[in-house]
Amino acid sequence: MKPSSDQSQFGESTLLGSLLPAEEVTAGLLADVSMFDACHVGVVLRAVLFVEAVVGVGAMFGAAQPMEWLLRFSLLTGGVLPATLGWLIAACALKHVLNRLNPRNQWLAGTALGALAGLYGCALLSFMGLLQPAPWVASALAGALLSAMLLAGLFWRAKARMPAATTARLAELQSRIRPHFLFNTLNSAIALVRAEPRKAEAVLEDLSELFRHALADPAESVTLGQEITLARRYLAIEEIRFGERLRVSWNLDPQAEQAKLPPLLLQPLVENAIRHGVEPSATGAQVKISTLRRGGKVVVKVTNTTPAGVGERGHGLALANARERLLLLHDVQARFQTVFKDGVFQVRLEIPL
Repeated sequence: MKPSSDQSQFGESTLLGSLLPAEEVTAGLLADVSMFDACHVGVVLRAVLFVEAVVGVGAMFGAAQPMEWLLRFSLLTGGVLPATLGWLIAACALKHVLNRLNPRNQWLAGTALGALAGLYGCALLSFMGLLQPAPWVASALAGALLSAMLLAGLFWRAKARMPAATTARLAELQSRIRPHFLFNTLNSAIALVRAEPRKAEAVLEDLSELFRHALADPAESVTLGQEITLARRYLAIEEIRFGERLRVSWNLDPQAEQAKLPPLLLQPLVENAIRHGVEPSATGAQVKISTLRRGGKVVVKVTNTTPAGVGERGHGLALANARERLLLLHDVQARFQTVFKDGVFQVRLEIPL
């Protein structure tokens, strides 16, 4: 990979091309987008902060002194916070059931859960003797109103996510064939047919597997182990093409293989390492792929040496695509960083396990 004027950029073309109609891709992604996607840490954090902000403003009514406001806020938080977390847990646990409902019933179910959460918070305060008499109806209506506001936020998040995911998928698939890669692979296989037929067969099997993954139905996530297997097949093809110019180093942690990634994320990173490291260099380059589990996180690194002063700069589409898709899957739990220093370019992913 070779950096560009904005620190670093990937080439926009990647390996396998789109033969799927846009309608099929969009339909597959619509199935993955959920209004009740409350399982992400980022969603939980934003929901709690929003509800607590509403409670804080509400506690100001009738509070003449800051201490009185603090007491009111603390009292209300004792019921509102467990109720909010209960609503989020229920929405996450029932996500697949709720997604089967039509949109109107989804809103009704969500607000009904909010009303139950409001009653739950009221019951907690009433049980502790902190709220007498207990305002059951007001608590249920407040819970329904707040849940409707949370649902609106989740709805717009899902609506924003769907076209972004669709665009990423379509851009990824439609730019996936570099014709010269396909031609070079087929020519390499033809050259090996008589001299080394088994190696030619292996090349064609690897190429077939790459296309099979690219043309599979869109999935929300795959394991890191699956992505590594696919990257190995791609590198096996390129090693025949570049020979000793391509020097690959693997350093893999078996405990990291179950981490989730968007499909076809790792292979484009490896391909760009070859495009900007190996292709423009007469002596080749070294490509390193490493994975490491650190507690509840997995760190993935793709590193390549870059020849000075040669090679074409990309437009950053592959890099932006990979970053956006990773953040869509893991939200604030994921990190995507690039570093270029002393002729070495590195992409570093940090994902939850």
